[in-house]
Amino acid sequence: MKQIQRQFYLQQLIDGKQNGLIKIITGIRRCGKSYLLFKLFTQYLLSSGVQDDHIIRIALDDIESKELRDPLLLYKHIKGRMADEALYYVLLDEVQLVPQFEEVLNSLLRMDNADVYVTGSNSKFLSSDIITEFRGRGDEIHLYPLSLLEYCEGTGQTAQEAWKDYYTYGGLPHVLALETEKKKVDYLTNLFESVYLIDIIERQRIKNQAEFAELVRIIASGIGAPTNPTKLSNTFKTVKNVAINSVTIERYLGFMQDAFMIEKAERYDVKGKRYIGSLAKYYFSDLGLRNVILGLRQQEESHIMENVIYNELRMRGYKVDVGFVEQRSVDGEGKWKRQQLEVDFVVNEGNMRYYIQSALALPDAEKREQEMASLLKINDSFQKIIIVRDDIKAWRDENGILTMGLFEFLSDVNSLRL
Repeated sequence: MKQIQRQFYLQQLIDGKQNGLIKIITGIRRCGKSYLLFKLFTQYLLSSGVQDDHIIRIALDDIESKELRDPLLLYKHIKGRMADEALYYVLLDEVQLVPQFEEVLNSLLRMDNADVYVTGSNSKFLSSDIITEFRGRGDEIHLYPLSLLEYCEGTGQTAQEAWKDYYTYGGLPHVLALETEKKKVDYLTNLFESVYLIDIIERQRIKNQAEFAELVRIIASGIGAPTNPTKLSNTFKTVKNVAINSVTIERYLGFMQDAFMIEKAERYDVKGKRYIGSLAKYYFSDLGLRNVILGLRQQEESHIMENVIYNELRMRGYKVDVGFVEQRSVDGEGKWKRQQLEVDFVVNEGNMRYYIQSALALPDAEKREQEMASLLKINDSFQKIIIVRDDIKAWRDENGILTMGLFEFLSDVNSLRL
């Protein structure tokens, strides 16, 4: 396994240097936060001329740092190592192990020559609480599991060679170091059951643990399918014969989002230019976790491909919604009927917008027309794109719709700007 540079995130740390804010690295557990800070960022600082004794690195989960989990001792230790007025980089890993760590960080913020970077790995830190606590004083850098491009950087494979393993075992970095399918599945299963699930259950004090675990499985089974708490409540009632109300389900979904296990894509009316709160889609931050939750049984490449595209767009910093366009037509009896045509992704970046359809294949004109239908109903000048699984050269049709291959999209962070 080769060193993966995580250049996109490293650049965010570099750009945030000395900005007067605490750099807060968030992300799902085991996605590489510590590696980014202690290995890659430290290498950068040293190579740019920062003296090693002006980089204060403290791994608070290390037994040697146990006494520094006392907030006052930690603060005094850091202050004691700052021997002059020059700038010091303070890198704290697993800071949530320190009670009242917020007070320590606030105190460091008041020091003119301290530039502070922190990570954390349990649900307390991974939740939105930490960003709320430091609103206006914290700069969040959200780290995702490896993209396909980063996965290939680590394995030396082409995108085509890596694709099946990537969408099966996901992008948690340690997976790349495991040689057999059994080791990968065991690692991911143990991670889900003994880390992610337990963290959420303990933090949120969930009493109905079996119901919560079942909801996770239902969401995993239905990636890319529009749903809402009411529909999910009905699923429990009819399929599982369990009564769980929609309010509880909404809370449970919130817990999963706070822990960055899943992300919610809101539904957007493209023509009406408004959000419709009735239905939404949920995507997994890491497909390896999603797949082991289901025992590697539901491997529908079309839905998995849609999840991969969603994650890639989010990694690139885009805001991503799922859209629809309403169409009115006359039926066989001469009556007007309304139909909602889906747009897989409405992608926004500043004043730019992209409309994207994900299609495993376009084997004939009928399928292509089906995928194009919603895009042709959108009357603005923003880019309209169909991404297909086939490895093709990008081309634009007479309607201005761009069709590109999945691997071209995933292999170039600027691929939407063609």
